[in-house]
Amino acid sequence: MRNLALVGLAAALAVLAAGCKSTAPEPPATPAADRAAPEIEAAYWLNSGPLTLAGLRGKIVVLEFWATWCPPCKRSIPHLVDLHRKYGERGVVIVSLTDEARETVEPFAKELGMTYAVGGGSKSGAAYDVTGIPHAFLIDPAGAIAWEGHPLQGLDEALEAQLKKTPPRTGGAN
Repeated sequence: MRNLALVGLAAALAVLAAGCKSTAPEPPATPAADRAAPEIEAAYWLNSGPLTLAGLRGKIVVLEFWATWCPPCKRSIPHLVDLHRKYGERGVVIVSLTDEARETVEPFAKELGMTYAVGGGSKSGAAYDVTGIPHAFLIDPAGAIAWEGHPLQGLDEALEAQLKKTPPRTGGAN
């Protein structure tokens, strides 16, 4: 019985380490890189006014999908806070979207020090074929998806490469 409990615990930890899955069906396998980034929306915004990708054109955008109930999402938030601090003045904008209500998100965002733009009540994940979270997209200044994946696995390198390739304009929303 003890071995069965340990196997169950190991399986649960493996799922948590990999990320949180949504209940949406798996999308067809199509690479996201180099396709136009779909527009984003949110029912409310924290730390900024309403944002659109059209309004952020000319900037590099890190767009992340997450939820308060997702342990891997919670682990990636301090890293996004650091990226915002490190690259915000260089024209990189961090935008974090969740489908959750303000009553849930606002105290959570304050507790974890989420100082970047947080949009809630968002359904934009479907347009990006997001089926597991956390999931981040790097959007270049022209509005194309340059990279996607887990925010703790390759985002920093992709961001540095994008900054060398096409430095964003500074000023405006961040």
